[in-house]
Amino acid sequence: MVPEGRSEATRESVSAPQATETDRIAAAQAYVDALVSHDASGVPFARGCTRIEFGLKTGFSGNHLRRSLNGGPQYLLIRSATQPEFTVDGDRVRARFDLVTKPSIAGRRVGAHVDETFLIPAGDGQIHHIRAIVRPFLTR
Repeated sequence: MVPEGRSEATRESVSAPQATETDRIAAAQAYVDALVSHDASGVPFARGCTRIEFGLKTGFSGNHLRRSLNGGPQYLLIRSATQPEFTVDGDRVRARFDLVTKPSIAGRRVGAHVDETFLIPAGDGQIHHIRAIVRPFLTR
């Protein structure tokens, strides 16, 4: 019998492929896309993923975040997002982008400068934690 994690042919350790930097950026991009599309089925959330915004926990699990993105009123207001600027530092992927909401009052909409940092370990390529900084602004 071959021990778990070993190859039958070589009896050497077999490890799962590591997520590349490109894979991890794609995971963060899937989240940003879901903010606008309201379809989080393709977002690779880890089961215990949490989200913190303004120091408050706004996401309690991967399933909670998925449900919120799919139909939460706070996300259904989002009309569009700019293409994020991504930077990667170890297991952290930072995305900076702007959001614009759907409602308009006197020709003005509320927007937000968003700076989100995702913890996406290369070991599984899933989003384990999100820290969000959001700064509102008015736009036409």
